[in-house]
Amino acid sequence: MNDMEKFSRVWVEVDGTTLLSNFLNIVSSVFPCDVIVVLKANAYGLGVKEFAKVLSDDNILMFAVAELKEAMELQEFGHKVMILGSILPEEIPCAVEHDIVLPISNMQIAHLINEESKRCGKITKCHLVVDSGMGRLGFVLDEAFESAIEISKMENIDLEGIYSHFPIAYKPSSKFTLSQIERVGELIARLEEEGISFEIKHIANSDGINNFPESYAEPFNAVRIGIGLHGTYDLEGKKSVEVEPIATLKTKLTEIRELPAGTSIGYGQTYVLPKKMLVGVISAGYADGLPLALSNRGSVIVNGCLCPILGRVSMDYTTISLEQVDNPKIGDEVICIGKAGDYKVTLEDWAFLKNTHPYDILCSFGTRVERFFNYEK
Repeated sequence: MNDMEKFSRVWVEVDGTTLLSNFLNIVSSVFPCDVIVVLKANAYGLGVKEFAKVLSDDNILMFAVAELKEAMELQEFGHKVMILGSILPEEIPCAVEHDIVLPISNMQIAHLINEESKRCGKITKCHLVVDSGMGRLGFVLDEAFESAIEISKMENIDLEGIYSHFPIAYKPSSKFTLSQIERVGELIARLEEEGISFEIKHIANSDGINNFPESYAEPFNAVRIGIGLHGTYDLEGKKSVEVEPIATLKTKLTEIRELPAGTSIGYGQTYVLPKKMLVGVISAGYADGLPLALSNRGSVIVNGCLCPILGRVSMDYTTISLEQVDNPKIGDEVICIGKAGDYKVTLEDWAFLKNTHPYDILCSFGTRVERFFNYEK
């Protein structure tokens, strides 16, 4: 352990064994579909290279990320790497040179990729991005047919894939999502009638896998899995695939005091002690990813006891009740997200209190939060 690790006040422990188990359960659940592993935003903030090491086996079709810089980081692992969403014109030369699988979301980008590929003497693998209702990127359905035909004639583009994205697949009863699946399927069928076939066809994300089995049935033959690897899912959706949380967020107890009744706690004096109480201060705050919404509402775990948060969460520290803790000591480990004994605090708990989703919580862990990845083959 180096000095930086020794003196970490806030850290997240990532369980690589559970990560692999989650992945294998997902692979089994969507069989015979192939799996595209989405590792954008540093694997949702937990360490992209560590994830890639664990998941680099024959069950992966390819890795997917959001931008060129992220794609370049994964080149060393020997799998195809795809950029989801969009590619910028200035990124195309480097992406073509390094054989990154590229999205085509408009005709300008298609022509630029084709021209650069021709200049380099390459055939670049690309996926057609279809906007079936996300309203963000890609060819709208009414334009996608003619655009795909035009792109298929470009000599230096291999249009190996086609995909679309769900905006509300976390709603199990969504007729809109079912319509997306049906309409993109119809587009694929029309293009196949014109002699344009795709090796890879994908529309299912983690929410789609949990809530819409139609999204990984014919004509689709691949899925994209990101947040599901972390063992979490959207609060409104189902948990159809058996996955477990992989991340535990911890800090330390830095102060213990017995304070009299009437003492106000924290900025804004939003909590006043109703009686003489034993209170503690933990070395984590909103700069580390603790949502302000935990103020006077959330809890952490100290020595197997659930301890309510008192007052407003501040940048570096959070005050808690120690009334239930037997013989607490400065330096005791504090579980902010995770479980101990009969108690657990989950990403979903925080997301509910913040009125957001678990993605937001994961990506909010601050830069001073150390990441420790635990995995043994």
